[in-house]
This record gives sequence, structure tokens and C-alpha cells, in this order.
Amino acid sequence: MTRRLRALSGIKPTGTPHLGNYFGMIQPAIALQETHEAFYFVADYHALTTGRDPAVLRRASHEITATFLALGLDPAGAVFFRQSDVPEVLELAWQLACVTNMGLLQRAHAYKAALEKGDANELSAGTFFYPVLMASDILAYDSAVVPVGRDQLQHIEMAQDMAGHLNAAYGNVLRRPEALVRAEVPTVPGIDDRKMSKSYGNTIDIFLPSEKAFLKVVKQIKTDSKGVDEPKDPEVSTLVALYRLVASREQSDDMAARYRAGGYGYGHAKDALGKALEAHFGPARERYNALLARPDELDDVLAQGAKRARAVAREVVGRVREKVGLRALP
Repeated sequence: MTRRLRALSGIKPTGTPHLGNYFGMIQPAIALQETHEAFYFVADYHALTTGRDPAVLRRASHEITATFLALGLDPAGAVFFRQSDVPEVLELAWQLACVTNMGLLQRAHAYKAALEKGDANELSAGTFFYPVLMASDILAYDSAVVPVGRDQLQHIEMAQDMAGHLNAAYGNVLRRPEALVRAEVPTVPGIDDRKMSKSYGNTIDIFLPSEKAFLKVVKQIKTDSKGVDEPKDPEVSTLVALYRLVASREQSDDMAARYRAGGYGYGHAKDALGKALEAHFGPARERYNALLARPDELDDVLAQGAKRARAVAREVVGRVREKVGLRALP
């Protein structure tokens, strides 16, 4: 039997996911468990660079775990764990830091973006060190592939560089990962026509409590001034674009035809979108809420995942310690 390639993805715990998160990352990540040996971690160490509320971090870690389980992750197959439950990743990050030059980190897109937003003296060392920890996340588990969008390729390239530096210094000890560039995912428009993003405040959360709640948000979607009887172009409609994500092909084609024919208003489209969102996410929401009500079970899933992940990380870090001259792990 051919052993499946190990794939790794990290998910930063930032609260309830929206449609952009779901179609851009969560849905393709869960699908990956069918074709790869999938390792997924809740990136709570990474969250410390921006968050200062421990209760919020703990809650968000449970929320993202419940989200993946509710949407179809199988913890008996995939390995789902909390980043901070595998402290070996921090040791490997230090080993990588010792062979990584400052110039590489100064070229990181995230660091340069942070510089543009404010005074360099206000940036934390954690923000600067972020790519090293991210590389350690990848390399600590002998990851073969890391699924990313094209705009995230630099993360994998930096991990490759760091693995190469350590291997050049001490011998072939770390596996060089490859990027698994995801097929182009749809750009999910927000309620203001810009790309859906929490930073814009234009999102539709996937676990809103009811069809009525979905419809309340959907009614805020911007439209032009065309009346009910006027024909409309479905290809430039945010409502149609969102509907296509959650409705069947037949339903989507029907809405597009009604747009072109006239006699179909934006109010009709909004009602249809609200119903489709509820139909798509309602059953998962019930599972999500039930899981959140049982935090001990979520912690058990994370602990079991961490046990499996840590066994791999200890073996990798053990190899590195031997190569660099440190004593074996106790």
C-alpha cells in the first residue's frame, strides 16, 4: 500500500469564521484528509503576536476546533491539535533561528506590511520572528506538502531556505517541504462589494443563528438602483456570486436567468440567498453549538491529536539535537 504524503495546515484562532474563510481555506483543508495524511493545528502561539486576552484565545481555540469537526473533519484520521501542546516546535524554531540571517526575515511580506502600518520600534520581536516559528511548524512534522494560495508561497519558500541552511551546516536532517498550490478558489465578495475580510467589517459569518439572522446581513448587501422589472446582469451581482457558492448549479442558473429576464428584484435574490445560506450551514451550526457546549470533548480531541503530532516532532527534533551536538531528549 502506497503511503500518503503528509500535508500540514495551520489555522489561526480568530473567532467565528466567515464565508471567505470557509471557501478559501476550511473547505479545501477538510477535503485534503481524503487524499493525504493530514496534520492540522490551531496556531495559538502565532495568535499571541496580536492578542492579549487569554480567555478570548482559549475560547477561539475551541471555536475553530468545533468548526472543523462540525464541517466534516475526522479526528480519527486527520491529526488535529493545538500548536502549544507540542513545545518541541519552539526548540526547532531556535535551531532554525541560529542558521537564519536577518536579511531573510526582513524580506518577509508580513514584516514589511507591519512596518508600513507603524513605527518599527512598536513591532514585537514575535512579529519579526514569526516566519521562523512558521517554518518550524512545517519542518517539525516532516511535512511533504503544505497547501497554500499563491499569495502565501513565500512562507513555504522561507521554510525551504531555513531547512536548507540547517542541512548545509549539519548534514541532511530536515525534510524539504513543497508547496501544494491550491486550485484558484473563488474570491468571496463582502456585503460592500470588496473582498470579504474581517478587517473591512463586511463579512457573513457561517454560523449565524437562523435564516432570519442570515437574511438580516444579506439585506445589507449593496445593489444598484434597477427596479424589479428591469433586466439585470448576473455576472456583476454580489448576490448571484454568493448564491453560486451555496446553492446548486440548477438553482444558480435559474437565478441568473431570472436576472436577465426581468421581473425579479434584488429583494427576491436576497430572500433566496438567505434561505440557501441556512440550508448550507444550518445542520453544521447545530453540530457546532453542540460541540461548543462540551469543551472537555474538544480538549480530548486536541490532546489526542497532540499526542500523535508530538511523537513525530520529538523524532524530528531528536535528529536535529544529535546533528548539532546536543544530548538526546530525555
